[in-house]
Amino acid sequence: MSKKLIILAVDDDMINLKLLKSMLMKNENVQEVLEAKNGADAIAQIKSRPDVNLILLDIIMPVMNGLEMLEIVRADNNMDQIPVIVLTTDETKKSQALELGANGFLMKPIRNSDLTQKIDSLIFQ
Repeated sequence: MSKKLIILAVDDDMINLKLLKSMLMKNENVQEVLEAKNGADAIAQIKSRPDVNLILLDIIMPVMNGLEMLEIVRADNNMDQIPVIVLTTDETKKSQALELGANGFLMKPIRNSDLTQKIDSLIFQ
C-alpha cells in the first residue's frame, strides 16, 4: 500500500528546493511537491491546499523564518496536525525547533536516504 503524499518544501534557496524536489519525486509515496520561498508564502499555500501531508522547512529565510512559521502552524487547528521536518545547517536551532513542535530534524546537506527514512518513520509508523 503506498500513500500518495503531497509535500510542501519551504526554502528561500532555489537550488535547495530543486534538489529537494528531485529527491522527493524519486520516492514512490510522493505524489506532488509544492514549493514556498518563505514561511508567509508557505502558510498561504497550506491554507489553499488543505491536502498537504508533510512540510519540509528551512529555518533561515527572509520575510518569515522557519521557526516563526512553525509557531503559526502549531497554533492553527487547521494545520497543527501536519508533520514538520526542519532542514537546516544550524544545529543550535534543533532544540528550539523541536520545542516549537517540529516532528523531525535533518542537517543540510540532506542525503536522500536520510530524508526517505525520516519521512517513512513519520508518515508510515
